[in-house]
Amino acid sequence: MIKNETQLGALYAGFSYFIWGLLPIYWKLLDDINEKEILANRIFWSFIFMLLILLFTKKWGLFLYTIKGFARNKKQLYALIFASIMISGNWYIYIWAVNNGHIVDSSLGYYINPLVSILLGMIVLKEKLSLYQYISFGLAAIGVLIITISLGRFPWIAIALALSFGLYGLVKKMINVDSSVGLALETLAITPVAVIYMVHLFVQGTNAFQEAGVGTIWLLIGGGAATAVPLLYFAKGAQKIPLSLLGFLQYIAPTLMLLLGIFVYHEHFSKVQLISFLFIWSALMIYSLSKTKFLSEKRLKENQAL
Repeated sequence: MIKNETQLGALYAGFSYFIWGLLPIYWKLLDDINEKEILANRIFWSFIFMLLILLFTKKWGLFLYTIKGFARNKKQLYALIFASIMISGNWYIYIWAVNNGHIVDSSLGYYINPLVSILLGMIVLKEKLSLYQYISFGLAAIGVLIITISLGRFPWIAIALALSFGLYGLVKKMINVDSSVGLALETLAITPVAVIYMVHLFVQGTNAFQEAGVGTIWLLIGGGAATAVPLLYFAKGAQKIPLSLLGFLQYIAPTLMLLLGIFVYHEHFSKVQLISFLFIWSALMIYSLSKTKFLSEKRLKENQAL
């Protein structure tokens, strides 16, 4: 039974990362729409989709209860708003990067995201790093430095994506609510801004719903499902599999992005970039293996204690 649960969890998590890895194809279909309007629609339709999910899964009561809880816990409310801003910023940068020929840079951002999370944990949560984590972070820093020197500019897209998602994950620890309720609340917090922007475009007569074809309209609406579905499957999978396995699976998404950027959309990928990526891949391999080793040793000690 446990083996079947683990296999099912790996399937759920793997599916979510697979969808995330292919999302550049989806946003490329909307590259004639302004990125801000795509983001506004993504936020709004994600919220609508999540409301339907809450009703279907009978979590509406939990949703309302959680909202009432924020009245007693202002710190969680502020954390939720901050998380909403971070994930919205991450979505915007990602959509802009994909539709402006920077899919390779985006993949770099999601490769280094786990290492940025390590740094945030050390700075904010005062977590102590192991020797392997120091080595991983050092190798990744060398990789980023190589790209910076070779390109003559700081890889801001990659760093902004990694930092915004890392901060989002950090703040999510403070909120600690059901995954589907959490996503509904995050989109709720920023939906008023999205709606105001969409109304503004409508008044100006430049709203995509007035000018675009039926196919584009459905793609904008479908962005809600494209956002929410992988997040929900990820949450289901994460509950059933070890953290070490989840750590390995998370590299499916940036790997697919990298392959799409190079072989489908023909973005430039030089030998220097390859060397930089090799440093970062080495850092991630050391980090993942050390994490697996740590969890194995921890499990062995717990078994011995019993």
